[in-house]
Amino acid sequence: MPGGDDVLVEEHLRQLAGRLHGPRRLRTDLLTEARHGLLDAVEAYRDGGLPGREASRQAVADFGTPDQLAPAYQAELAVGALRGLSLRVVAFAGAASVAGDLTWRGSSWSEHGPRPPAGYLLLSQSVNWIWAGALLLGLAGLVLVAATARSAHPVLTRLARVVGTALTGAAAVGTLAGVGLFAWSLLMWEAALTWPPMIIGMLALGAAQVWLVRAAHTWLRATRRLADG
Repeated sequence: MPGGDDVLVEEHLRQLAGRLHGPRRLRTDLLTEARHGLLDAVEAYRDGGLPGREASRQAVADFGTPDQLAPAYQAELAVGALRGLSLRVVAFAGAASVAGDLTWRGSSWSEHGPRPPAGYLLLSQSVNWIWAGALLLGLAGLVLVAATARSAHPVLTRLARVVGTALTGAAAVGTLAGVGLFAWSLLMWEAALTWPPMIIGMLALGAAQVWLVRAAHTWLRATRRLADG
């Protein structure tokens, strides 16, 4: 618990925290770093002879108001959210490219059952292309995150927002296409319901989609808060 003279510091940080949205761990780390900096400043003022409460007031005044500080902190959180979204899309797209074929390999129903219609084959190819594009976008997002860490140029910020939006859209379209492909497969081949790789694939797909949706939601909230200023 903070001491009586540190209540001002904690209240200041609480107000700042209320203005920030982004990855939970990064947000906690940023606020912890801010707390340490403020408490060090308070201690320095105390050592200089100021009473405890006055030292806290002076440290808080020097630190800046939440409205002044929030944009810089939020920009860092938005970059962290893009990093998380990019990593998850890259991981999912890479795993899907390997696991997709394993879902069907060796199944007698896909080899000896009715040949899929042209629309089904087109959807299957589309899923592959969508996630291949998402993989490239995810890699581009990681490059932009690294570039933004070295430079705060507005062009990089705008590019990061464009890539994040495209990643979110690609993940949404890829999810809908993948669900449609699974559903169509089950309609054509009832035996797929008892095929273990198909069952595992559906469960893994569902878990992975929740994983992606959470990252996309975090990025959208962080970017919206940044835009709101």
